[in-house]
Order: sequence, then structure tokens, then C-alpha cells
Amino acid sequence: MKTSGNTILMTGGGSGIGRELAREFHALGNTVIVAGRTAKTLDETIAGRSGMHARTLDVQDAADIARFAKELTRDFPALNVLFNNAGIMAKEDWLADPVDLSVAEATIVTNILGPIRLTAALLPHLRAQATARVVNVTSGLAFVPLAHTPAYSASKAAMHAWTQSLRYQLRETAVEVIELAPPGVQTGLTPGQSTREGYMPLKDFIAETMESFGIEDTPAEVCVQRAKLLRGAEAGGNFDQVFKMLNDSYQG
Repeated sequence: MKTSGNTILMTGGGSGIGRELAREFHALGNTVIVAGRTAKTLDETIAGRSGMHARTLDVQDAADIARFAKELTRDFPALNVLFNNAGIMAKEDWLADPVDLSVAEATIVTNILGPIRLTAALLPHLRAQATARVVNVTSGLAFVPLAHTPAYSASKAAMHAWTQSLRYQLRETAVEVIELAPPGVQTGLTPGQSTREGYMPLKDFIAETMESFGIEDTPAEVCVQRAKLLRGAEAGGNFDQVFKMLNDSYQG
């Protein structure tokens, strides 16, 4: 994809992958808007960076998404790239009696309904641009689930399928649809993850990912080398082995 001269919205831009991708794209000469629920962390992302902007958004709230999309397209009429990056991940205990569904319900609203609603709200504007892109951040767990986080894994599998369908429906428009599927990365997504052994250092993930986005004909799926074991497990005929390895080794 063209890596400069864009106006990019990055949800979940207050930390982790979203923050670092936003800063990298800004450094390449793009106007970048970071969005999230916490103004303080968004302000930290953009501090000292002219051409970066922060907007609060609760992706769990349909009315707030509608409000946000209206204001965003008014304030940034050149908006042409959407990164659906915001997401939550938490463990669930399905041996509990009763099962607490609050995590699953919040995960579905945040990780599935949030990006679907936001894309729907912005898509008429994006389709009117000369070139535009929607980038959906999924996960290697879309392809081999982590049993301790079933709703998260299922939400990313759903987003993978939805991304494929969206790409097909928009194939004759100016909107390119890309999926970014990270492996386990050292971020604050879950407690202790930022220093968890065996997870990919955030700096390394960002560097390899930006190399893929720097390719003029960016792949429909951006998948760093560390994520390819999960991505190719079913096609390679070793899904059961990879599933067992992933889940037996989990120490979250």
C-alpha cells in the first residue's frame, strides 16, 4: 500500500501494536488519528508529534461509533485508511458453576461488533476516496485457538471470515481490504504479556510488519514469520499437534 500521504485512523491507538503502528505511519508522512476510550494514553501516543491527532471512542457503544464517524469525516475529509485494531482479551473459566459470561459478551461486542459497526459507518466515505484501505487486525489465534481465551480466539476467527467476505464484496471498489494477523506479541493486552517469554518483542513485530506494508502490492494477509505456524497449521495437516503445543505451553 502507499505508505505516505494518507490520512489514517488507528483504533486502539493508546498502547501496544496500535500505538507503535500509528507512530511508524506518522513518521512516514501520514496524518494519523488515534482513537480509544482513554484520552490520557492517546495523548501520550501523539505527544510532540505534529500531524497526529487523538479522538476518544468507545467501540462497545453503537451510538458513540455513529457520533465519532460523523465528526471524524467532517474534521478529516481526506480520511482514506481505517485500522480496526482495538480489542480485548481475557481468560474464561468454563468449568465454573455458573459460567461468567461477562468476558465473552464484552469480547464479542468489542472485537466483532465494534469493527463491523465502525467500518459500516465509515465505508461510504472511504468508497468515495480515490484509493482507500480497511485493515482488520485479527490474530494467529484465529487459526489455532487458545483454549484459555475461547471468546477472543472465536472473535478473531470471525473477523478473519468477515474480512474475506468484505474483501470480496468490495473487490470492484477503490477500497482494499487487508488482514493483519499477529502472533503473541509482548504488549499489555493481557496481564504479564509485555515481558512473557516466547512472545515476539513488540519492536521486532512492528519492524517486520512495516516491511510488508511497504510493499507496493501489499499482501491481502500480512502475517509475520512467527505467526505462520498457526496460520498454516490446518492446511499443513498438523493442526492437532500445533493446538496441543500452543495450549500445553500456555502460562498466562
